[in-house]
Amino acid sequence: MKNNITSVQTQNSISQAQQSIEHAHNAISQAQSHPTEETIEHAKNSLEHAEHSVQQASDIENQDALKMLQGDLDQERQAFKTISKQD
Repeated sequence: MKNNITSVQTQNSISQAQQSIEHAHNAISQAQSHPTEETIEHAKNSLEHAEHSVQQASDIENQDALKMLQGDLDQERQAFKTISKQD
């Protein structure tokens, strides 16, 4: 039974990190199309939250899932850099 609980916890960590990255993606896209101080700040906060979520998931056993999360997060970091340069 312990393996089932651990598996659910792992899936939950992965799912939370994916949702955080998706939220950051949406916030960054909004800031790219409407670059105001408010949208850029929201994008920054969302990206920081996604970074924290991925860090929380970093102890998962599924290294392939972790690599995918980190790759997605890196893409969002790069996208954010393009708007923060406009600032």
